[in-house]
Amino acid sequence: MTSAGDYPKRAQGYLPLVDPEDLPGILAAASDVAFVISKTGVVQRVVRKESDELKHWQGRSLRDFLAMDSVPKLDDILTRLADGERIDMPVELNHSDDSSWPYPVRYTVHPIGADGDILLMGRDQSAVAETQKQLVNAQIVLERGYEERREYDARYRMLLASSTEPFLFVAARDGRIKDLNSAAAQLLGTSREELVGSPVAQEFKDRRRGEFIENLVSLSFSEMASELAVQTKRTRRDVTITPMVFRAAGEQLILCRLTPDSDSQHIDDRLSQNLNALYTQGKDAVVFTDTRGVIETANDAFLELVNRARPSDVKGRSLGDFMARSQIDLSVVLENATRSGHMRVYATRLTNEFGIQTPVEMSATHLNNRERPAVGFVIRDASRVEALRSVAAPNTAGPQQIDSGVAELVGSATLKEIVAETNEVIEKICIETAVDLTRNNRAAAAEMLGLSRQSLYVKLRKYGLLKKDED
Repeated sequence: MTSAGDYPKRAQGYLPLVDPEDLPGILAAASDVAFVISKTGVVQRVVRKESDELKHWQGRSLRDFLAMDSVPKLDDILTRLADGERIDMPVELNHSDDSSWPYPVRYTVHPIGADGDILLMGRDQSAVAETQKQLVNAQIVLERGYEERREYDARYRMLLASSTEPFLFVAARDGRIKDLNSAAAQLLGTSREELVGSPVAQEFKDRRRGEFIENLVSLSFSEMASELAVQTKRTRRDVTITPMVFRAAGEQLILCRLTPDSDSQHIDDRLSQNLNALYTQGKDAVVFTDTRGVIETANDAFLELVNRARPSDVKGRSLGDFMARSQIDLSVVLENATRSGHMRVYATRLTNEFGIQTPVEMSATHLNNRERPAVGFVIRDASRVEALRSVAAPNTAGPQQIDSGVAELVGSATLKEIVAETNEVIEKICIETAVDLTRNNRAAAAEMLGLSRQSLYVKLRKYGLLKKDED
């Protein structure tokens, strides 16, 4: 027997030789399962720390106990080792042996011995596989939940779009509009995008936010009256609100159903479409201004009259900038439209950017039934009418169109005296018309007639159109 001193001294850092009897225990402790296979893939030894339930694998090809997708992986390992290549990365193989070993195993590959034997040391991946399976199932459930949510959202949006009854959703916490349908937006007089997120109380006349929301909540729980009569702020329409409180995602919401009063003016969708088509496609110019005459919108027909290319070229400018007598014409039209609600016909001329004037006839309507009053103008080109009048005037003029007092002068006065008398009659009529149009504004009337203010006063005295106190 060799003494301890007879052993060769090992180099520092090298591990001592392992006794073959201790090797299976070390392999079982270092892995869940270990196989020693030949270079052709035949199992020579199975080492597993739990039990010996895999002993029947010995002497058989490892391919018999692999899933179909793992057989090519094993063949690739054997081929690479036969070529002298090292396999440093772990390889995952899925086993199939009825119910004995149905889980994936992650192996490290170690060539051993001179005969080309291979040691496979594996770690059971069943826990990882189970976790992955749970994650996949959770992802499937999550996707199914998303699909159901998208389906419910599509139904909700379709209901909003197709419902003709106005209703809106209001947050009870801050009183802001969460959502509404197009019928409610039309009833309130603005777009849906502008209303979402805005306080609902500001859309109704003489309503405070806190008090208004409290009224809606209390009415929804009341067993008696459950309706609230209000008036919209923009469209000035009387409506009745029927509230109903519910909870969604932990938030208290109020469903408000809006019912316009039966005597309120109902805006027909077809009428709105026809008016919009007439505005965009009509040949008469249509202009909407504020009460000062500043242009807000104008159609293409007006742009053609003033020779402008884009609506932005006229928007924000005064309509008087395009009139021949500027603010005089505009003041006359606005004053008459504001006083009586409308002005039927007013003849003037529009000037384009090149200074060319076009005779037109315009009518104006004061639109006062809204929060921001406006004035609507309909302007028609009168060039052809004026040309026809100038041609027909010599043939249609007769004694019946002359003042009776002037007609009596024929035969009793000279032609020069008759012409002078006729001019005075026409001059008096023009002055009276200008003073009436300008509502007795002498400065505006003088500018309209092309006279100085002093000359106008002289003619007013001449024809007795001044009151005694003014004289």
